[in-house]
Amino acid sequence: MEWQRLISNKRLGQENQHAQRHDDRSEFKRDSDRLIYSAPFRRLQNKTQVFPLPGSVFVHNRLTHSLEVSSLGKSLGDDVARRLVERHPELRGTLFEEIGTIVQSAGFAHDLGNPPFGHSGEKAIQTFFTEGEGLALKPRLSPRFWDDITHFEGNANAFRLLTHRFIGRRAGGYVMTYATLASMVKYPFASSLAGTHGKFGFFSSEEADYKTIADELGIICRSAPGEPLQYVRHPLVYLVEAADDICYEIMDIEDSHKLKILTFDETEKLLLGFFDKQEQEHILQRISEEGVTDLNEKVVYMRACAVGKLEAECVKAFVDNEQAILEGAFGGSLIKHIAPLQRDAYSHCQQVSYRKIYQSKPVLDVELSGYKIMETLLADLIAAAVKPDKFRSQQLIKRFSSQYDIQSSDLETRVMAVIDYISGMTDVYALDVYQKINGISLPII
Repeated sequence: MEWQRLISNKRLGQENQHAQRHDDRSEFKRDSDRLIYSAPFRRLQNKTQVFPLPGSVFVHNRLTHSLEVSSLGKSLGDDVARRLVERHPELRGTLFEEIGTIVQSAGFAHDLGNPPFGHSGEKAIQTFFTEGEGLALKPRLSPRFWDDITHFEGNANAFRLLTHRFIGRRAGGYVMTYATLASMVKYPFASSLAGTHGKFGFFSSEEADYKTIADELGIICRSAPGEPLQYVRHPLVYLVEAADDICYEIMDIEDSHKLKILTFDETEKLLLGFFDKQEQEHILQRISEEGVTDLNEKVVYMRACAVGKLEAECVKAFVDNEQAILEGAFGGSLIKHIAPLQRDAYSHCQQVSYRKIYQSKPVLDVELSGYKIMETLLADLIAAAVKPDKFRSQQLIKRFSSQYDIQSSDLETRVMAVIDYISGMTDVYALDVYQKINGISLPII
C-alpha cells in the first residue's frame, strides 16, 4: 500500500462534486467538526462505557471516552507523521501530514454504533436471534443478513450509521472522507468471516461502499472473486485501536479507584508498573515535590504518565513496523508489539480489570438490567415489524423516527430498521421506552 494513495480526502457520495469552500479548514478537520456537531455523537453522553451512568461520582461514559480516544489519537497521528516524514521527505507538504486529524476524527466516530448498555447491548441483539424469539425468523431471512444480525457489532454499525442513506438523507450519509471512514473499520471483512470472535467491519448493505473506498485507497484485498469480502486494515486503524486500547484500560483503572473498587495501593502499583524502578522513583518524587497529597490527584498524575509512556511506545511500534503494516503483514495490535515491560504491565492491568472491575457488582448489575431491557424492546418491536398489520404493531411503529424504513415491504429492511432504532437509543431513552410500552410508566402519573 502507498501512503499518498491511502490518505485521500475524497468524500463518499460527493466524489464528482467540488463545492466551493469558504474557510481554511482541511477536509479532515471538516470530518471532525461534522462528527462533533452530530446527534449520534451527542447521544454518547447517555451511553454506558463500563460503569453505570453517574451518581455521586462521575465516571466515563461513551462521550468522555470518545473525546479522550480522539485526543490521544491526534497525538499518535501527529507523532507518527513527524517521524515518517523524516524517513520519507517526499511526504512533506502532502495530505500525509494530516494523519493526526484523520485519527482524531476516527476516534470521535469509533463508538457511534454502540447500542445502549455497552457490550451487554451488543450481546442482547446477537442472542435475541440465536437463542431468543428471533430464532424463528431464520428461515425467512437470507444467510448474509442472518450473519449480520447474529454477529451484530458496534464497529460495523458505526460504519453503517455514517454511510447509509437513511430516509431523507443525502447519498453517502454523513459524506465523510474516504480516509476517515477506512480508518475506523477495525475488522475489514464480511460478517460471514466473523467466526467465534464475532467481529466484522460492515453489514452486507454497506459492503459495496466499503469496497469502493478500499479499492480507491489501494487497500490490499485478501479475498478472491466470489469469496466473502476481506481486506487488510488501513494502516491508521492501528493508531485508532491503540488510542482506544490505552484509554479504556487506563481510564477504567482510574474510575475503579474513584468508585473504591480498587484501593489506592492497588491502583498505584498498576499505574507505576509501566516504568522501571528509576522512573517510578522519579514520578513519586515529582508528586512529592509538587505538594500533591490528595489520593485522587496522585492517581491522575500517575495515569497521565502511564498514558504518555504507552503513547510513545505505540508510536515507536508503528514506525518500526511501517513496512509490514503497508504490506498487510503486521499481526495483532500495536500494544502487542511494544517493549516487554510496558506490554507485560498492560497485560497485568487487563487481568486485574477482568477479575476485579468487569466482574464487579455495579458492572454486572447494569449488564443484567440492560440485557433485559434490550431483550424486551427487541421482542416487542421485531414482532411489530414481522406482523405490522396488528393494532399494537401499528401503535409501536408510530414511535419510529421517519428516517427508519419500518414501513418497507421487505422483511429484512423492517428488521434492520428495528435494530437501527434500538441501537441508536441512549441508556436513558431505552429504559424510558421499555417502561412505557410495558405499562410500567405512564405520562399521566
